[in-house]
Amino acid sequence: MPPTQAESVIKNIIREIGQECAAHGEVASETLVAFMVKAVVLDPRNGFNMDRTLIRSDVEKLVKVCVNRLLDDKNPSLATIKMQVYFDMNYTNREEFIEEHHRIMESKLGFIIKEITDNRACSREELESLYRKIVSYVLLRSGVGSPTDLKVVREATAALQSIFPQAELGTFLSLSKKEKEHQLKELSMIVTGIRLFNRETGKGGESIEYLPALLQEAIPATTQHIDSQLQIAQEQAYRYTAILEKVTENPFLAADLQQYMLKEALYNVRQYEIFLQIILSEIISCAQEVELLTKQLGALLEQLIMTVKSKTAVPTSQVFPIFIALSNVWTGFQDETVLIGILTNLTANLERFLGPHELLFPEEVMQDLLDEVTVKTDMIRLKEHMGERVHPMEFKRQQWLFPETTANFDKLLIQYRGFCGYTLATTDGLLLPGNQAIGILKYKEKYYTFNTRDAAYSFAENPEKYINLITEKAKKHAELIQLLELHEQFETLIPCSELKDTGKRFIKPITKSETSTQTDTHILPPTIVRSYEWNEWELRRKAIKLANLRRKVTHSVQTDLSHMRRENCSQVYPLKLVGTQCKREGSTAVPRPQIFIAGLRGGQSKTTGAVKVNLTRAVDET
Repeated sequence: MPPTQAESVIKNIIREIGQECAAHGEVASETLVAFMVKAVVLDPRNGFNMDRTLIRSDVEKLVKVCVNRLLDDKNPSLATIKMQVYFDMNYTNREEFIEEHHRIMESKLGFIIKEITDNRACSREELESLYRKIVSYVLLRSGVGSPTDLKVVREATAALQSIFPQAELGTFLSLSKKEKEHQLKELSMIVTGIRLFNRETGKGGESIEYLPALLQEAIPATTQHIDSQLQIAQEQAYRYTAILEKVTENPFLAADLQQYMLKEALYNVRQYEIFLQIILSEIISCAQEVELLTKQLGALLEQLIMTVKSKTAVPTSQVFPIFIALSNVWTGFQDETVLIGILTNLTANLERFLGPHELLFPEEVMQDLLDEVTVKTDMIRLKEHMGERVHPMEFKRQQWLFPETTANFDKLLIQYRGFCGYTLATTDGLLLPGNQAIGILKYKEKYYTFNTRDAAYSFAENPEKYINLITEKAKKHAELIQLLELHEQFETLIPCSELKDTGKRFIKPITKSETSTQTDTHILPPTIVRSYEWNEWELRRKAIKLANLRRKVTHSVQTDLSHMRRENCSQVYPLKLVGTQCKREGSTAVPRPQIFIAGLRGGQSKTTGAVKVNLTRAVDET
């Protein structure tokens, strides 16, 4: 099937599944439906074979299975997948959050910017209207006060008139569109800085909320809420892990506990815990940024006070850069406020994906399951095996990393989010944290940790076996792909239907395709050296030409226009001393002529009068 046709079929399947869910009162996004289609196809228990074209019966079966899973609101696995899709759709790093916020703000200001830059005001009333629009733009862009508040508008107008009088509108209208936009932005920043300074000195700052104080209250409250939610999630994870460990040690309990979806519940609460930790790290970054901005704000205000003091006039070159810097710092506070709000809203929305726990595991059921079970925290598990350590000499084929021999040991990207791969593969999906103190296994440029030394030894004997077991387990539980960060493995995975055990090893087919690439002829701009010569005879000719310059004399002249303006100098090669030898030596000494010409540089008169002076000594004086 051609790629375009396959893509069309997939879109139709997703659309049909979405319509079926909507008919049953469940609204499912296209992203969630697409992920569920992938999860159902990957699961070998569903019997789909991606090596052949899907027929109508396959499509009907796929739609039916996906709809049934999407409508099962009591399944923790579905809640985990929904949580992962929601988080991926709504979370990004702080730089992209802030950049998106600025982009939205610019788009909201686009209409009033267009009105100002395209304005061709001529009459007095039109100029006054344009000036009022500039004031509104300044307030909207700064976000400090409402443009509908009369006191705020008066204060902003007074600040703007002090730096941009209405008389300068004519010069403003003569600028290009880009220059107008730049000047508007700069005016807005300066006015914001002036109003913030007035608020500090008690001479203005109407309706300006002091963001540093608000953030210093909001950040600890948000952190405390996330910490409490994180602690609850961790306690739930510890309890589920203890029950699953009990089932692993006593297989006879597996039949009794089959009605409980303990693994799915554990995956759900572990994913929730990971997302909370990510959000908490962002909140901590916000707190650090707010602390830095607060120091910068105080320093700038103090600098302004020292610069202005009681002066009636201050040069704009001194205060305008400080006002602009003050505005930038305040924008940083506004960005952190928006970011805190987004993260708080994200945390609140994640809680709704924990609903199945209350339905499946009320407190009475949990008390029965926890009977005679010791609940251990992750820290206790790490301390239990802290003394164990891998001996590298026992596995010379594998590379082991330890804290004292590895730089940036704590920054290594551990596979499976730090969970023990051996336990995950051999205990039907139990998640136990790996202990880095035991040693980190480096295998094919990837790093693995284990909860015990025995688990590390067993995994190191045949890593591929356990990696494949985890991959197969992720096919059955699609939420593990995101939870354990297995995206790289599933990008190149070819899902195939499992065959019956016939005693023969099944080899997955290798797909082939014809591809072509094209390389640009000249990717970089040409760099032709015009002075390059490949002919050595030409190089010799140039060398001889340069050598002949040694025999030349440089002359210089001065004209009436150039004399007395700069000193001229020339450089010549001195003549060679030539001497001859004869039978008889003789010598004569005559006075050396010393004749000078005075007045060549001229004087006060317009004409130049030269005087020849002969200072040659007489012969009898020598």
